[in-house]
Amino acid sequence: MATNLSNLKRPKGANSNKKRVGRGMGSGMGKTSTRGHKGQGSRSGSSLMRGFEGGQMPLHRRLPKRGFTNIFRVEYSVLSLDTIAELGETELTLEKIVAAGLLKKRNGLVKVLANGAISTAVTVHAHKFSKAAQAAIEAAGGKAITIGSEAAAA
Repeated sequence: MATNLSNLKRPKGANSNKKRVGRGMGSGMGKTSTRGHKGQGSRSGSSLMRGFEGGQMPLHRRLPKRGFTNIFRVEYSVLSLDTIAELGETELTLEKIVAAGLLKKRNGLVKVLANGAISTAVTVHAHKFSKAAQAAIEAAGGKAITIGSEAAAA
């Protein structure tokens, strides 16, 4: 039989009615309305904080607090000389880096590190260069252009 809008049925157990508590003994949820007898959770207005362990020292307070998170940290995506050499480009801009899938964040910052070697002359545009990477690029006859400073130089 073909399924169409006239004979569609919901999956079994897909919809269930809201639990209606306090509606008499016959409902199975009468008298204490599923709250049990006495105790903290039985009272109206009772709410416990996340991680409450019945008065025991909570886990997040028992564990030691260590380290420091610098909120001013600047994250760079790393690009190595090996990778630049593999691309075989004469000029490597941010757009080409993104197109090659080497940049994780579309508007992220790029730092070139001297991992590996480069033998061809390549003009590389990046936000930062390590001293060794800049020296290697210029030794191969290329240029290392820092993106943030070219506006200031002009």
